[in-house]
Amino acid sequence: MLDQQAAGPRTPGTATRGETVPTVPPAETAADAVDVTALLERGRTLANPVLKAAVDRLASPMDTVAAYHFGWIDAEGNPADGDGGKAVRPALAVLSAEVTGAAPEVGIPGAVAVELVHNFSLLHDDLMDGDEQRRHRDTVWKVHGPAQAILVGDALFALANEVLLELGTVEAGRATRRLTTATRALIDGQAQDISYEHRDRVSVEECLEMEGNKTGALLAASSSIGAVLGGADDRTADTLEKYGYHLGLAFQAVDDLLGIWGDPDSTGKQTWSDLRQRKKSLPVVAALAAGGPASERLGEILAADAKSSDFENFSEEEFAARAALIEEAGGREWTAEEARRQHTIAIEALHAVDMSDLVRTQFTALADFVVVRKR
Repeated sequence: MLDQQAAGPRTPGTATRGETVPTVPPAETAADAVDVTALLERGRTLANPVLKAAVDRLASPMDTVAAYHFGWIDAEGNPADGDGGKAVRPALAVLSAEVTGAAPEVGIPGAVAVELVHNFSLLHDDLMDGDEQRRHRDTVWKVHGPAQAILVGDALFALANEVLLELGTVEAGRATRRLTTATRALIDGQAQDISYEHRDRVSVEECLEMEGNKTGALLAASSSIGAVLGGADDRTADTLEKYGYHLGLAFQAVDDLLGIWGDPDSTGKQTWSDLRQRKKSLPVVAALAAGGPASERLGEILAADAKSSDFENFSEEEFAARAALIEEAGGREWTAEEARRQHTIAIEALHAVDMSDLVRTQFTALADFVVVRKR
C-alpha cells in the first residue's frame, strides 16, 4: 500500500536556503492544455445520478437532510442548485479508471464511494468544529440539529461500502479494502486535529502526519480506486495513491492558507476561520517553529489564548494581529512553498505509471488546479 514517508518535511526558517523550489503553476501548466472545469464537471455529471440514487435509499428524514447537505434542496425542501463542492475526488476516481484503458464509467462506483466518505467526514467535522457555514449556507447541524448530522454522516459511510460491494467483483473487494483503510486514516487525522487544538505546541512533522491522514489518505484512494475497479495491479494502484497522497498534502496546505487569509466570499467561511477554532494548521505550526521575535510573540499570545475564557468574543482586529504575526514569522510563505513541494512530488509519482499522454496531462492539470484555487 501507500508509502507515506516519502520526502519528509523541511524545517521552517531554512526552507529556502540553498534550495530551488519550483513555481506552481509553472510558466506553462498542464491546465493550459486541459479544461479543468470540464474535467471536474465530467466527474460530477457521471457520479451525481448514482450518488442521488444512493442517497434516496436512506430512511426519512435522513434522505432529505443529505439532499440539503449536497445542495440539491434548500432548508425548506425546495429544489436548489447549490454549490456541491469542487468535486476533485470524483474527477480523480473517474480519471484513474482510464489509466487501465477502461472507459471512465468504470470508475463511477469509486467516484460515488469516495464522495460519500468525503461528505460523511464533512458532516461530522462541521459539528465537531462548530462551523455554521459551508458552501455559502448554514451547515446541516445548524439547520437540522447535531443528531441528524451524526446519523446522516454515519449513513453516508455505510452507503459508500454498499455502492462498491454490490458490484460483486474481486476488484470491488480490493477497492473497498483501500477505501476503508483510507477512511480509518481520515478519522485518525480528525482525532489528531482535535487533540492539537488543546496543545500549546505541535511540531511540523506532527502537523503533516495529521494532514496526510485527514486529507491525503482519501485523495490517495480517489486517485487509485477507478484504476483498481478497472483491473490495475497493486503496484500501479500504490503509485497512483502516492500521487494522491502528496496531492492531498498540497491541497491541505492551500486549505490552511485559505483558512486564515482566504476571502470569505470565495471560501464560504468566516474571516480567520482557522484562527477562531484555534487550529494548529501548517502556517501556525511553521511560524511557531521558525524562531525570532514574531514567532516568540505569537507563541506567547496563543498560549494566553488557550487559557482565555473570552476567546469567542475576540474582535476582528485581534485575529488580524495574530494572522500578521504568523506571516511575519514566515508561516505563510513556508506553507505556500510546502504546497509547491508536495505538488512536485505528486507529479513525479506519475512518471512510474504507464498511461496515455492525455490521461497524464489531465492528472497534472488537476494537481495544478489544487494549488492555485481560491476556495
